[in-house]
Amino acid sequence: MSVHVQETVRLLSGNEAIARGAFEAGVRVAAAYPGTPSTEILEYLVEYEGVHAEWAPNEKVAVEVALGASMAGARALAAMKHVGVNVAADPIFTAAYTGVRGGLVIVTADDPEMHSSQNEQDNRHYAQAAKIPMLEPADSAETKIYTKLAFELSERFDTPVFLRTTTRISHATGPVPLGEVEPSAVPLGFVEEPAKWVMLPVNARKRHVVVENRMRALRDFAESFDGNRIEWGDRSLGIITAGVAYQYVREAFPHASVLKLGMAHPLPERLIREFAAGVTRLVVVEELDPIIETHVKAMGIRVEGKDRVPALGELNPRIVRQAISGDAAPLREPAAVPSRPPNLCAGCPHRSLFVALNKCRVTVTGDIGCYTLSALPPLKSMDTCVCMGASIGNALGIEKALGAAARGKVVAVIGDSTFVHSGITGLINVVYNGGCSTVIILDNGTTAMTGAQDHPGTGKTLQGERVHRLDLAALCRAIGVEHVYTVNPHDQVETEAVLRRELDRDAPSVIIARAACVLLPEHRAEKRPGYEVIAELCNGCNACGKLGCPAIEWLPLTPEEAVAVGKKPTQKGIVRINRLMCDGCDLCPSVCKMRAMVEAAS
Repeated sequence: MSVHVQETVRLLSGNEAIARGAFEAGVRVAAAYPGTPSTEILEYLVEYEGVHAEWAPNEKVAVEVALGASMAGARALAAMKHVGVNVAADPIFTAAYTGVRGGLVIVTADDPEMHSSQNEQDNRHYAQAAKIPMLEPADSAETKIYTKLAFELSERFDTPVFLRTTTRISHATGPVPLGEVEPSAVPLGFVEEPAKWVMLPVNARKRHVVVENRMRALRDFAESFDGNRIEWGDRSLGIITAGVAYQYVREAFPHASVLKLGMAHPLPERLIREFAAGVTRLVVVEELDPIIETHVKAMGIRVEGKDRVPALGELNPRIVRQAISGDAAPLREPAAVPSRPPNLCAGCPHRSLFVALNKCRVTVTGDIGCYTLSALPPLKSMDTCVCMGASIGNALGIEKALGAAARGKVVAVIGDSTFVHSGITGLINVVYNGGCSTVIILDNGTTAMTGAQDHPGTGKTLQGERVHRLDLAALCRAIGVEHVYTVNPHDQVETEAVLRRELDRDAPSVIIARAACVLLPEHRAEKRPGYEVIAELCNGCNACGKLGCPAIEWLPLTPEEAVAVGKKPTQKGIVRINRLMCDGCDLCPSVCKMRAMVEAAS
């Protein structure tokens, strides 16, 4: 029985629209690991009554939780950014064999242009490889519609369903009609079906037959799906496109004929042939890899694609128009926007830790988090970054490759949330395989990079419940690390001393650098003295500027201005501290040899 919701229209982002669509579909369980551009999906979904939404330790666990809920007859959703699907691939591929009971939707939020990611992978490949259908909306309204449809298709075809978004779809807003809640007709309760749920080879072989039959049925569905549609216009140019690229095509070529594909996998071959036969020139416009183009060419159809349209980064109307027509003139002049390079916040405890590491002159294997910004100038103190959890394995690999030459010269750094996500097994490996690596866990009490989400080490759930707080030090000792120490990274003297001592140790050790993220409400509520510069004492050495703190500002001086304020004419400038930004972390006074930085008067 549907629960009535007053019909209205709201401006929603794509992520808000997914949350709304899942709610209207009657989703009962949702799990995710936060990662831009997917993070907000669960943050919006948790606001709806009747939905259990949780942050999982990683994406693999999130999919396993969602699959378990589906096995029990509930509609369930797992959300992640594109690289999270790499982590979750193991259960996803087998879930294609088991199928579902309650609808199971897996959101993959791809990131063309790598706005906040370490690669630009195209997850349409996963739909093909796992043999799972994939829907790809082109705006917020479609995103809500396709989310609801994904649950229906999941139950109808007994399969998980991918919903693919990209950064522009996730974060752009548009009008979205709100509708009624339409819960699943599947009864709740686990039904024992070993042949379906237990993937021993004898059962998996039979389920593979089911998968192939399902894909044939889905190919028939794709032909009649109204999300795959031909929009006839000028037939001298026909463009096949999908997702946000459809919006770029429509803006760049408003009069062209367009085949809009709302289903990325499987593709509607009969519809493609009909469209190709009706146009003079055929072009595929898609972001990243030539998925559609390759399929069309395999059908024996002559088509243009990546020979014209870039395979790197995001598209836009100008790029699309230039690629197809050669017209490079901008559709409109871009606004002048000042450069805003990424930077650690003023008072960030990571900055203090990396200043200490720089003094130790070590190779730093890094990981995914705010602290990855330490690889950039002026800190330039991180040497590797591959994926979540890789820092510890990379450090051990360097150690084993170089032997005694690496002893005391390699440090792995990893955030608290990332350590829980995929660092624990790496640390187990260090102990098991006789490593001597020093591992630093940067514990700022949150998943800061994606917006301060909770994790098992914070003692609070997405639902706001207070729960057992994971003891990182006790966990490391349980793994077998005998030397575990906790420091406050803002204390430069203690931090550097502990670092040097542990680097010299002929055994694995863990240093937990614990200090709260400066953006946490409880930290911001604390009263801390800020700092100011005594201009008369500042000699313009700019040692403090090398910290990269955004609260430290450089004021250039001409020779005349320098003399006027009592400085030598050769002094290029002085520094000042922006009192509105200063967090009072006490780092800059520690590097000022002139003692020009003092606590500000209240």
